[in-house]
Amino acid sequence: MTAKKERIDKVISSQGLISRSEVKALIKKGEVTLNGEVVTDSAVKVTYSDDIFVNGEKLFQTEHVYIMLNKPHGVVSASNDKNDKTVVDILPDELKRKNLFPAGRLDKDTTGFCLVTDDGDFAHNILSPSRHVTKTYIAKISNPIDYEKAKKGFSEGVVLADGTVLLSAVLSLIEDSDNPVFKVIIKEGKYHQIKRMFASFGATVTELKRIAIGGLPLDDSLPVGSARLLTGEELKFIVENDEKF
Repeated sequence: MTAKKERIDKVISSQGLISRSEVKALIKKGEVTLNGEVVTDSAVKVTYSDDIFVNGEKLFQTEHVYIMLNKPHGVVSASNDKNDKTVVDILPDELKRKNLFPAGRLDKDTTGFCLVTDDGDFAHNILSPSRHVTKTYIAKISNPIDYEKAKKGFSEGVVLADGTVLLSAVLSLIEDSDNPVFKVIIKEGKYHQIKRMFASFGATVTELKRIAIGGLPLDDSLPVGSARLLTGEELKFIVENDEKF
């Protein structure tokens, strides 16, 4: 397959470091090279595998980025928000670029694995229920429930208060106490889904953390509020479920 070609000014600016007009100005000054040659035309076409240097520094360009963020409490899963900090706002500057968005929403008070990307097709693929990409959570609830009844209900598909019938989910008891802790695996992402599922069995979710997407777990060494790029190998695990229904 022939590699996709784009204008060099578009490729450089798409990495989110400098604007397209700034790229054009640098090209006029002779500060941009392509495969060892000075670029004189900002419309020259390049691929994402070409060697591009800007101001003497190599541009490690990629068409898309995939970022694992360990989302903290109180941050909104959105690209922008008038009132609150978003998952995009708290990314380190070196990871920021245009058109980033969270692939799937976590509630403001939910923590853990948030995938941030600029690849709409990839996001659609992992969010579509028909793809069966699982999302795994740890949930702490307000009071004990009938575990066996809830486990069976989750497996058969919880019917929410508004009549919505959910897809099959997996419920596992982790800690049996006055405030039980469960692992929950779902393959869709409706509004406040896990909170509404437990509400169907008479409990309120007091803490919720996403610990995996597909077969890729949250990096235990990634501090809360920190983020890093995912590798190509890690991306493969996202679409490979660690639990089968």
